[in-house]
Amino acid sequence: MAKLKVAGYWASSCGGCEIATLEIGANIVKLAELADIVFWPCIVDGKYKDVEAMTDGEIDLCLFNGAIQNEENEHQAKVLRAKSKVMVAYGSCSYEGCIPGLANVANQEQIFDRVFVSCPSVDNPDKVIPQTSYQAPEGELTLPKIYDTVRPLAAVIDVDYFVPGCPPTGEQTWAVLEAVVTGNLPAKGSIVGAGTRALCDECKRNKEEKKVKKFYRTHQIMPDPDRCLLEQGLLCAGLATREGCGALCPAAGMPCTGCYGPPDGVVDQGAKFMSAVASIVDSNDPAEIAVILDDIKDPIGTFYRYSLPSSILRRVQIK
Repeated sequence: MAKLKVAGYWASSCGGCEIATLEIGANIVKLAELADIVFWPCIVDGKYKDVEAMTDGEIDLCLFNGAIQNEENEHQAKVLRAKSKVMVAYGSCSYEGCIPGLANVANQEQIFDRVFVSCPSVDNPDKVIPQTSYQAPEGELTLPKIYDTVRPLAAVIDVDYFVPGCPPTGEQTWAVLEAVVTGNLPAKGSIVGAGTRALCDECKRNKEEKKVKKFYRTHQIMPDPDRCLLEQGLLCAGLATREGCGALCPAAGMPCTGCYGPPDGVVDQGAKFMSAVASIVDSNDPAEIAVILDDIKDPIGTFYRYSLPSSILRRVQIK
C-alpha cells in the first residue's frame, strides 16, 4: 500500500497550529507509517516550485492554517488546493480569520503607518515603509503585497473540511488524519472534531439567573470556581461558541473567548455574543446601562476576536 502524501502550510497566523499538530502524541508514529510529508515549510525543507510541479490531486491531505492577508498567502492557497484531494482549513485563523482578522478595523496604509512610522517605539524619521519591489545590484527583490482586507481560507478557495480552535486540540487533528487514512470522510463542509451545540452545554459550572450590574476583566476579580463566569460579570463567550474543547478555559477559571466559532444555527458569532450580553444587563436606566457597558473596553476585540472576517460585518468600512 502506497503511503499517503500530506502537506501543511502556514499563512497569516502565529504558528501555534504548527505546534498543535504534534499534539497527536503517540499517533505520530502511526502517521509516519502511513504518510509522507511532501510539503510543510515549518517542518521540512521544501520549495514552492516543487509543489507547483506536482500533478493536480497528488497530495492526499493539506492542513492549511492561517488567514489570507497577502498575495503570497492567496497564491499558495490556490496552488495547494489544486494539488490536494482534501483541503482542510486548520485552526481558527483559516476557519474564521481569527486574531490576524482584527486588522480589518484598518486598511493597509493605516497599518503600515502605525507599525513603521507612528508607533512610539519606532525611530523612522524618513518614513520608510516596505516596498513590494526594489531593484538591488544583484537583481529585483520582492515582497508580497499586503491586502486591505484579511479573509478566511474559504473566501479564496474551495475548502473540504474545517477544524476550529486556537489552536486545535490533538484529538481534533487526529480525527482529520484518521478520516483520510481510513477513507471514512464526513460530508463535505463538515466541521471536524467539534460538536454542534454551544460550549455552555459541556461546561460544568453551575448556571442560574444571569443578571449583571458590572462587567470585569479577568485580572480584576477572583471568580467563584463553581459558578457560571458570565453570571459573575466575566465576558464568557461560551453561549455563542461551538462545543468540543471540553470547556477547557472556563474549567481553569478563564472565560471562553470564542475560538471554536459559532455553534450550528448561529450566523454571526459576534452578534450572538453581543445580544446575549445586552440581555443580561440588570438595569432599565439608560444612564446606568451606559456605565455598565463602559466596562467593556474593547468591543470589537471582545465580540469579534476570532470571527470578524467571516462575520456579516467582515471589516470596518473606511471612507
